[in-house]
Amino acid sequence: MNQSRRTFIKSSALAVAGASIFSESIFALPKSMQLVGVQLYSIREDMEKDPLATLKLLSKMGYKYVEHANYYERKFYGYPAKEFKKVLADLGMSMPSGHTVMGKQHWDASKKDFTDLWKYTVEDAAIAGQQFVISPWLDESLRKTSDDLKRYMEVFNKSGELCKKSGMKFGYHNHHFEFAEKFEGVSVYDIILSNTDPKLVMQQLDIGNLYNGGAKAIDVVKKWPGRFESMHVKDEIVSNGGHEKYESTVLGAGIVGVKEVIELGRKSGGTIHFIIEQESYQGKTALDSVKEDLAVMSKWGFK
Repeated sequence: MNQSRRTFIKSSALAVAGASIFSESIFALPKSMQLVGVQLYSIREDMEKDPLATLKLLSKMGYKYVEHANYYERKFYGYPAKEFKKVLADLGMSMPSGHTVMGKQHWDASKKDFTDLWKYTVEDAAIAGQQFVISPWLDESLRKTSDDLKRYMEVFNKSGELCKKSGMKFGYHNHHFEFAEKFEGVSVYDIILSNTDPKLVMQQLDIGNLYNGGAKAIDVVKKWPGRFESMHVKDEIVSNGGHEKYESTVLGAGIVGVKEVIELGRKSGGTIHFIIEQESYQGKTALDSVKEDLAVMSKWGFK
């Protein structure tokens, strides 16, 4: 099995709302506001070898939007923010969202303020043209107890306030532990959503990752209508190796019921970004896989 996104991130870096009854029209947004993109971690090895050539191939496939998973020393894949935005623009592409883990090094508890490291992260995201600044991990030290987690959700909200100053929103992306780990019967994910302000903190629901936590995406979207402005569109099959039971595969080939989930996201989940991510390929190349994924999305009416 290929290296999981969770392993990559770790190495590089209460009331539970009931199922409320809402009209789907409250959350349904015009298709003109919706977009389909690709998380560049899907083709991580290609991006590492030659970012520009890889982006050109994505553009030829028909991708117009990308989501980064590489921001180090104020650069995206080796390019300063302004330059990377131009690289994408020259290819008819843009980057409306990106992944950078927000951790202990980004928050000064004594000053109750973010460090320059996080302020630069937000600044560069704005320069690059992002709409969402997404943290795709929550360190174990920040979720030892329910109270620890709730306190750190205040930092999430403050990050949302910081991003709002630049016309963006802060966001969080789940893996599996948010559903597997519970405090007094309440999942980490429910605590996160119950203690973050939807006006400041968006959720990017990875509809595949949560299977390893014993959850189903369709149930989560129904439980929290309107909370998922972005989704990682991912399908899962039983893994033949590795440390997790499930691994990702080409859309429509697995057990997630992807089309049903993203249709619900479009109708009542508040979803406007549909970001394809595939981390395992079952013998295919990464580029061939994301090309096939985009064709499936187009067939389903998501363009």
